[in-house]
Amino acid sequence: MKKLLLIPMLLLSVIVFGQNKTKVACVGNSITQGPGRDNTDSYPLQMQAILGDGYEVKNFGVSGRTMLKKGDYPYWNEAQFEEVKTFQPDILVIKLGTNDSKPQNWQYKDDFVNDYVAMITEYKKHMPKKGKVYICIPVPVFKDNFGIRERVLVDEMRPKLMEIAKKTKSKTIDLYSPFEGKSALLPDGVHPNKEGLGIMAQTVAKALKD
Repeated sequence: MKKLLLIPMLLLSVIVFGQNKTKVACVGNSITQGPGRDNTDSYPLQMQAILGDGYEVKNFGVSGRTMLKKGDYPYWNEAQFEEVKTFQPDILVIKLGTNDSKPQNWQYKDDFVNDYVAMITEYKKHMPKKGKVYICIPVPVFKDNFGIRERVLVDEMRPKLMEIAKKTKSKTIDLYSPFEGKSALLPDGVHPNKEGLGIMAQTVAKALKD
């Protein structure tokens, strides 16, 4: 009889343990998606390994996507946008903006702050009251490629990201500084390789634990 009672108790403890995990949603473009959303080389899954079993990290990155609603490929239109809500994360990490720097997208730069704030506001409806939002300062662009422009990211977008963080009471994670002088980690000038994604994972993980 005692053995029969023990089994449900063990099952209950497993369920409770699972529920106690801190859920982390990583929203972004190809730099977040990496070689694949379920690929262990992607920065979110490298971060999962760093953070350990107390966390559940999910990669919601979609290649080529923009924050801007009027951009050529808005993240807003993707299935992952809704999946984040269903996931109901405790922590939200957003790394969008790189593709917004393309000329066809940045012509709508006056909408960038409002669109970013709107996305955070929408996601907060599906997060606990004490949920945390982190805004990533994008990695450097060592070579303007695919229409992505370093000058726009640094001179125009970064001040807007700081404004967004202040408006939404979000924290920022600097992914720019860790790559300074390390252009070899971004072979095409834009996308970090496995080692570079590892640096991202370490940087974000440290910010989440601070």
